[in-house]
Amino acid sequence: MMTKGEAGCSAGAQAVTVLYADARLAVVDKPAGLLVHDSRLAGGESDFLVDRLRLQFGRRVFPAHRLDRATSGCLLVAFDSATAAALGEQLMSRTVEKDYLAVCRGWPEEVFTVDHPLDGGPGKPVKKPALTAFERLATVELDMPSAGFPTSRYALLRASPHTGRFRQIRRHLKHASHHLIGDTSHGDGRHNRNFRMLGIHRMLLHAWRLEFRHPSDGRRLAVSAPPDPEFRRALALFGPGTPALMG
Repeated sequence: MMTKGEAGCSAGAQAVTVLYADARLAVVDKPAGLLVHDSRLAGGESDFLVDRLRLQFGRRVFPAHRLDRATSGCLLVAFDSATAAALGEQLMSRTVEKDYLAVCRGWPEEVFTVDHPLDGGPGKPVKKPALTAFERLATVELDMPSAGFPTSRYALLRASPHTGRFRQIRRHLKHASHHLIGDTSHGDGRHNRNFRMLGIHRMLLHAWRLEFRHPSDGRRLAVSAPPDPEFRRALALFGPGTPALMG
């Protein structure tokens, strides 16, 4: 078994942090701003996560699920089609646990759920059931005016999607009127600007923890990814209790 950071990388390619790896699969820490694979969203780009991983591991990789370009954190990949299919079955049966860290505008309830159908994105108009559970982990009130108020309120959330729809967490937070900070598609531009003024330019959504059953022997694996430095600057706004979330 390989553990964090042990996979090699060819010269000239930027290494991706490996959080867990063995002969059949790996969990890697996807950087924010990097597309998982080539798609119509690529816009002429040539740098993709799967290509970096192919060089790094020296073999084919099959992403078991997707993360948006602007989202960082745990991404599960398989090294063969049979393992990819087995992981896909777990994802379809909703036995894979996924927890994200998100920073939103406002102070929502301590625990809340958004049960709101979502379409599949551009060209996929059919809406399907979508459910996300949220837990409020911390709050902060900043001396930055917003919408006629002298201060702005923000919350740090744990988001646990029970389905895997297109941009589900981002769109569910918009539906709840607690827009995700840094989201230029579904967020609130006024609050995004507040965070840019603080030197935080990324979308504040991080795939923090992933738990699944290993296809080879059925054991449960739980893997977590620490937030990157820019996300940690946002966490620091919530006070000294938040560093426990960074491990």
